[in-house]
Amino acid sequence: MKNISVIFLMFSLFNNAPYAMVAQQNSAIKSTELKKNKTKKSCCLAGIPTRYIVNSKNNSKGKSVTNTTTTSPEGMVWIPDGTFSMGGDNDQARKDEFPKHSVKLNGFFIDITEVTNAQFAKFVAATGYKTTAEKDINWEELKKQLPPETEKPDSETLKAASLVFVPTVSEVNLQDYSQWWSWSHGADWKHPKGKDSTIEGKENYPVVHISWEDANAYCNWAGKRLPTEAEWEYAARGGLTKSVYSWGNEKVEEGKAHCNIFQGNFPYKNEVTDGFAGSAPVKSFAPNGYGLYDMAGNVWEWCADKYNNLYYDSFIKVKVALNPKGPLKSYDPDEPLVAKRVMRGGSFLCNESYCSGYRVSARMKSSSDSSMEHLGFRCVSN
Repeated sequence: MKNISVIFLMFSLFNNAPYAMVAQQNSAIKSTELKKNKTKKSCCLAGIPTRYIVNSKNNSKGKSVTNTTTTSPEGMVWIPDGTFSMGGDNDQARKDEFPKHSVKLNGFFIDITEVTNAQFAKFVAATGYKTTAEKDINWEELKKQLPPETEKPDSETLKAASLVFVPTVSEVNLQDYSQWWSWSHGADWKHPKGKDSTIEGKENYPVVHISWEDANAYCNWAGKRLPTEAEWEYAARGGLTKSVYSWGNEKVEEGKAHCNIFQGNFPYKNEVTDGFAGSAPVKSFAPNGYGLYDMAGNVWEWCADKYNNLYYDSFIKVKVALNPKGPLKSYDPDEPLVAKRVMRGGSFLCNESYCSGYRVSARMKSSSDSSMEHLGFRCVSN
């Protein structure tokens, strides 16, 4: 580990799970390299850094329902109460998407789009809030997630930063996500590609480099909250049953562009056939059956729930789960020391051959202080 730069040691898939992954990642990378990178490619859900990266068949359409007795707040739609089957629908689904189980939810309002730069700017102007990515790292808090013997990094490494995607020049080992993630000082919601970038002219783009803590602060200010994982999936399905995607079962790259993803060979050749190399303005693609945009692709979205890889097992003997709010304890076997929250929806970096995070049942996770170029959120309210 001595020959690995401190910066990369502090990277960890989606953006804030520092050194905890170092030993595990290095071992995994070496093992994978022995297989000459010819094995089945892992899902990007397993390769998204926590705040710091380590070096290393059936398409039954439901009816779209409009609530006629409740006036929706501006920018939100009403999702009617109902019961649905939650979990994986095809062979791309991972173990943590099973078992599929029945869930009953009360109705709720949800934002039609991800929270935009313009909306987040109003929040910051009103409160003076500083996001996680704009703050220097608190070593005393960080080391709680790391092995006891972890040495404190230099002060430069601990300065404010976030993860920015940088495409590689050629094919690389897809188990080593440090190849395409850059720990960039000065990257934050106002500077999504780094300190010299800007959001000028991008007011209608989803705000990114947002941690779970940042998202909750915005929700509290707006009088809203983050959706539960069950609410998010129910809304994403848009009234469809047994469908893999929010639009049905047509393959993601069949027909017209369904969402903003990475077409081509990830992470070095994006063919940009959907028109966007990075994030896209909200409402750039057709909405689902509930009138919701970007429930697939564009940017990952935070949910309220803690992440536990075996959470769905708790419903094996439950006939119908009523308004589930997630597990009491977080656990990710990939990083057992790091408490994580759920993320949903996929992003502009998801690719069919490497990742299928845009499936309605796909689950992702990261620590609550994680922030990245492809991570945002939307709100709900009762």
